[in-house]
Amino acid sequence: MIKKCAIYARVSTPDQCIDNQLYDLRIFAEQRGFEVACEYTDVGSGSKARRPGLDAMLRDARKRKFSVLIVAAFDRVARSVQHFLGVVDDLDSLGVAFISRRENIATDGAMGRLFLTIISSIAELESDLIRERIRAGMRRRKLDGLPVGRQPLNIDHAAVAEDRLRGLSLTETAKRHGISRATVVRFVREARQRGLTHQPEECAA
Repeated sequence: MIKKCAIYARVSTPDQCIDNQLYDLRIFAEQRGFEVACEYTDVGSGSKARRPGLDAMLRDARKRKFSVLIVAAFDRVARSVQHFLGVVDDLDSLGVAFISRRENIATDGAMGRLFLTIISSIAELESDLIRERIRAGMRRRKLDGLPVGRQPLNIDHAAVAEDRLRGLSLTETAKRHGISRATVVRFVREARQRGLTHQPEECAA
């Protein structure tokens, strides 16, 4: 029985041609004896770029529309090692094999599973090292007598409440003091509780 596969392609900028990537992946799928059931594409790079094509692919994987996913390379799939492993884990839990054309890695084979185990271990080690660096930095600041953790805002609470209650809007008050609208509401509420004002109840709306 011929397996149905999906193709996922991504380019970093709109001026790059995604058709070349799709053409190569179609040929690759044909050589492997797969039937291409779905194709998904995204344009954009960076950790915060939205990837509707990737999201759609994962939704269709849950619907069992294909049993194999083919990509051009690992770096076309995810924004980071952790994100990549999360995507592959999701696919694995759904019984979908992952194949990367450039790295010639397939998770339905022993070498592919070994490779994923290795990069999972590296990602875990990286996270541990980052956490240890943060702890070491906090210990050093403590020894130097410096404050540790998030510091309170150096804001005049009374001035914020006064500006708001003399008629400035929430947005205007927040911009003037460089704080959020919710913080303005909190400061006004605190002023009322301290008996500094008898104005009507403040709301965040």
